[in-house]
Amino acid sequence: MDLRQLRYFVTLVNERNFTRAADRLRIAQPPLSRQIQQLEAEIGAELIDRSARPLRLTEPGRLFYEQAVQVLARVEEMSSMMSRALVIEKRRFVIGFVASTIYAHLPELIREFRAEAPDVELSLIELVSLEQISALKEGRIDVGFGRVRFEDEEVRRTVLREEQLVAAIPAGHPLAKVDGPVSLRQLADEPLILYPRAPRPGYADQVIALFHDIGVEPRIAHEARELQIAVGLVAAEEGVSIVPVSVQKSRVSDIRYLPLIERATSPIIMSHRIGDASPELALMGRVIARMYPRWGYDVPEPFRQAGS
Repeated sequence: MDLRQLRYFVTLVNERNFTRAADRLRIAQPPLSRQIQQLEAEIGAELIDRSARPLRLTEPGRLFYEQAVQVLARVEEMSSMMSRALVIEKRRFVIGFVASTIYAHLPELIREFRAEAPDVELSLIELVSLEQISALKEGRIDVGFGRVRFEDEEVRRTVLREEQLVAAIPAGHPLAKVDGPVSLRQLADEPLILYPRAPRPGYADQVIALFHDIGVEPRIAHEARELQIAVGLVAAEEGVSIVPVSVQKSRVSDIRYLPLIERATSPIIMSHRIGDASPELALMGRVIARMYPRWGYDVPEPFRQAGS
């Protein structure tokens, strides 16, 4: 006895006619008759009263039919459950991020996302902003959180917010004793530590542009590979650096962070593939819309409806 025979039998009972049942099953009538006979032989009882028109179930046939319907329904339910489980198991969401966003509430966003989608396999890859664009287009990541504006016809960018920049100064430096903000002009003669060294253009070029905007040339001493190295060089009194204000959360005791007199900000940009309608991307938008007001930020325009 197999599931095919059960389906043949249930279909025959529902149609109450061998010809109609064979048509519905899209098989010839003789094979259907043989399968029903084999089923009856295996059970050891006649299930169909073939002398009746339309066909009628025998008493054993009626009992068998009730059980067969339940078995097939259960098999269908199991099949649907497995299909759903396999779909859930295969769901994966990859986030690319620049190092400085780790201090700018990205961990909290990720925790909220995981709490709402525990079955999604979430992966994180550190990539600078330029690398995120190619990773999105190649399908290696699903969303990127970066700092640099790039135009690409395949990628949609949303500026989540503008983050204030501050001066990171060695704690023993005379400027560290200043009570209040410092000017970029005051910092222009100090050895400047930039990051990241590559690829370019990048955040380092944003910092250089801040000095150029006020007509001064910075004195570049180091171009560090990444944020953490730049912060370490500042702590080692190798120079000063311009960093997002959220980097203060790193709590390096040998560094003092001072606000700048000039308006200086760096955008936090969320990028994704144009046309991506995945539920995971939509969920990330809803999480941002819910969490940003709690942190005192405006909800970015594309996500305002998601948060309502």
